[in-house]
Amino acid sequence: MMERVNAWLREDPFRLPRAFFIGASWLLLLSLLFPYWRMTLQAPQYPGGLRVDVYVTHLAGDVSEVDNLNHYIGMKKLHEAAQVERFLAPLAIGAAALLGEALAFTRRRWAAVLALPAMLFPFIFLADMYYWLYRYGHDLDPNAPLRLPPFTPPLLGTGVVGQFRTVAELQLGFWMALAASLLIALGLHFRRVVRTALERRQAVRLGPFTLVPEGARG
Repeated sequence: MMERVNAWLREDPFRLPRAFFIGASWLLLLSLLFPYWRMTLQAPQYPGGLRVDVYVTHLAGDVSEVDNLNHYIGMKKLHEAAQVERFLAPLAIGAAALLGEALAFTRRRWAAVLALPAMLFPFIFLADMYYWLYRYGHDLDPNAPLRLPPFTPPLLGTGVVGQFRTVAELQLGFWMALAASLLIALGLHFRRVVRTALERRQAVRLGPFTLVPEGARG
């Protein structure tokens, strides 16, 4: 098996980084189907807890129930947050995936900039989530039945909002996007290794594989 892989890579050492770029593009696209973030509210009157799942395109779970509770502390309805982001997310992810595919089929050094959107997307998502959590916890209706001091719900981990314990967790969609980012980083690394070795006419070492192109010094 290893010999077959070696022979396959020997024909074109750039096949390995290309596989990383293509795999990353598909992972990023598939992440659209799964939630990126989850907030669970726990209280004695809700033994099973209330859950809100955040996809990059929509919200799911006990959204209405949480909105009803948030009304008492003057917090806006959840669906009003990040409307522009949810509209643009499929376009942004699709564009980032296409750029990753384009990166797989070009060897120019400047093409590394094509990797930036896909690599940065999971971190942009976290920054945007924190922004909206901050906004919602600080822009409270002063005429609400219950008055709370301004607060920021946790982006990760546990916290307390009124009588509720909150648990914030990253979900499968985010981890898929992060894996895509790491695959692209690996692809860029191995592409640089291959290019440098070929320019020096040396053996190409890609993890457990050592490829000796024609004319290499070894």
